[in-house]
Amino acid sequence: MHLDEMLEFNKQFIAQKEYEAYQTDTYPNKRMVIFTCMDSRLIELLNEALNIKNGDVKMVKNAGAIIRDPFDSVMKSILVAIYNLKADEVVVIGHHDCGMSQVDTDSLSANMIERGVAQETIEALEHAGINLSDEFKGFHNVEESVAQSVDIIRNHPLLPDGIKVHGLVIDPGTGKVDVVTRED
Repeated sequence: MHLDEMLEFNKQFIAQKEYEAYQTDTYPNKRMVIFTCMDSRLIELLNEALNIKNGDVKMVKNAGAIIRDPFDSVMKSILVAIYNLKADEVVVIGHHDCGMSQVDTDSLSANMIERGVAQETIEALEHAGINLSDEFKGFHNVEESVAQSVDIIRNHPLLPDGIKVHGLVIDPGTGKVDVVTRED
């Protein structure tokens, strides 16, 4: 089991005091919050490509770096980073070849049923007003998706004046970053 391997490694990590190299306080050194995709290719690449070290930024992730609801958990995290953790800049970073650009919600529902979710459960959710197609809808153009997330943040009624919000796209194969939108 992978968890057992990770826990065993952690014992050694602690015993050898390797954590000392990562000690920092709770406030981001660069006063920035980054909202990006949970794609595993970005775990180290994003930090290396943008020279981000431990303690530099607050990092918020979800599938596709998508915000659709201005009061979802991502936006709440961004606002907490701004108001309580001294962040004064927000960067949304999407990436090329994102799995959310290819989500087939019918196939996703079929996979749910195949893995044991009862068809009745899915139907009950639909009757309760939860549309799985809307909930799991991805995007076709990563730049447009990033711009949409940036727009929701920039126009949020609780965002204080002076907070700069930018949008970037990274190539997970090379680490090349392109600017979609920026505030100076």
